[in-house]
Amino acid sequence: MHAKGGPPLGHVLSRTAARAEVHLLALSALPPAVAGSARRLCASVVTPAGAHRSDLVSLIVARAEAVGADAVLTFSEYAVVAVAEACEALSLAGAGGASALARDKRLMRRTWQRHGLPQPEFRPVGTEADLHAAARSLPGPLLLKAAWSAGSTAHQIIRSPHEVSAAWARSCDVMAESARLGYAELHVAEADADYVVEQIVTGTASDWFDEPGWGDYVSVEGVVANGTFHPVCLSGRMPTVEPFTERASITPALLARDAQDRIVDLARRAVDALGLRDCGTHTEIKLGADGSMWLIETAARFGGAMTVPQIEEVFGLDLVGMLVDHLLGHRVAWPEQVLTPAQAHGAAGSLVVLAVDGRGRAWPVRKAWDFRAVSADITLSRGSRLSVVEESSLADGSVVPVYDPAAGANTMAALCLLSAADARTVLRDFETLVDALPRVLPAAQPEEVSV
Repeated sequence: MHAKGGPPLGHVLSRTAARAEVHLLALSALPPAVAGSARRLCASVVTPAGAHRSDLVSLIVARAEAVGADAVLTFSEYAVVAVAEACEALSLAGAGGASALARDKRLMRRTWQRHGLPQPEFRPVGTEADLHAAARSLPGPLLLKAAWSAGSTAHQIIRSPHEVSAAWARSCDVMAESARLGYAELHVAEADADYVVEQIVTGTASDWFDEPGWGDYVSVEGVVANGTFHPVCLSGRMPTVEPFTERASITPALLARDAQDRIVDLARRAVDALGLRDCGTHTEIKLGADGSMWLIETAARFGGAMTVPQIEEVFGLDLVGMLVDHLLGHRVAWPEQVLTPAQAHGAAGSLVVLAVDGRGRAWPVRKAWDFRAVSADITLSRGSRLSVVEESSLADGSVVPVYDPAAGANTMAALCLLSAADARTVLRDFETLVDALPRVLPAAQPEEVSV
C-alpha cells in the first residue's frame, strides 16, 4: 500500500516485484517520475475514491481478498497501523496488534517507561492547558512533538513558559497543513490532536566519534521476524537543523565495535518492549556524554529517505526483497550479528536539501533548484558519485522553499544520494555540498518567488 513518506516508491516496487506479483493500492498520487514504471511492475494499480477511504482497514482487507494476497505491506509511516490491523484481520504476517506502540509517541514512551528504558522525561498533552501544566512540571528546555508525526514535523522548542501558547498554536497549524499535503496519519481519527512534550537532553557526539562533523544521534536499522529482532547496521547523521530536522543520513556509522554493541543492545530492548512481530524497524538513539544514551523513537517500518538503498549499496542486502520473502513464508538468512564498518563496501549517504547553511542560518537570497548546476559546479572527492532522487525532489527550475523550523522536512527542495570510498568521505563531501549550494544554485526570479 503506497502513501507518502518512506523509501522511494521506485526502489521498493522494483525489489518487491522481483519476488512476487504486486498489486498496488495507492492512497497518495504516484510520483510522476515512477508512475510509468509502477504500472509496468504491478499487476494492478488501484487508487480508491475518497468515499471508500473512510474505513481504511476494511478497504485494505477487501482489496487483499479480491486479489488473493499472500502478504500486505507498506513502507509509509502513515499507513503502518492500518496495514498491521488489516494483516491481523486477514491472518497474514505483519507488525501485529502492538503496531500503534511504534507509531503513537505517547504510547511508545509509556511502554519504555514501564520497562525502565532510558529516554527523556515526558508528558502526553492534548490541549494548550495540558502543555502549560507540563511546562511547569518538566525541566526545560522542552520539545513539543505531534504524537503521530514524522520527519520532524510540528516540532517546537519551548525555552520559557511564555513561549507555550505560541508553540501550541504553531504546532497545530503545521499539523493541519501537513494533513492537507498528505503527510498525516491515515487510520487513526483525530491523530493530529495528540502531542507529547519532553525534556531536551544534551547530546555529545565527540564522546562517540573520532572526528568532528557527526551528529549526536544514530539509527539502528533492523527487522523483526517471528517476534525476534535482527539488527542489520547503524547509520550516522550530520547535526540536525534547528529544532531537530534531519539533514543527512550516512551508512555506516563510524563507531567503535564496543560502542556499536552497546547501542544495539539498547535498540534491542526498545524493540522487544514494543512487542512487534513481523516488520522492518528503525530505532533512533541520542548519544550523550560518558556513554549515556536516550531512546528517541522506534518505527515499525524501514527507515525513510534513502536508508534502504544505502544499506543495499554498502552491505549488499536487499532488505525489501528479504522482508517480502519472509512475509510470504520463505526462509530468510538475516544477519547473525549487526554489520560493522569493517564489513562495508564503501559508504553511502542521503542529503536533504534545505535552504540553510552549515550553521543552520537561512540563505540570504531565494534560489532555484538545479541539479545540473550542483553536479557541474561542486567538486567532490575523487571517486564520489552524486545523484538526485527525482521522485523525492523538485523539478529543476523550481524555487527552493524557505526553511520553516516547524515544518521540518516538509520544506525540503531535494534529496540527493552520494556514494564514496568511506563514511568519512561522505561526511566531508556533504559538508562541501551544504556550503556550496547557496553559491552555485541560480537565483530565483522575482515572478517565481511571488507565485
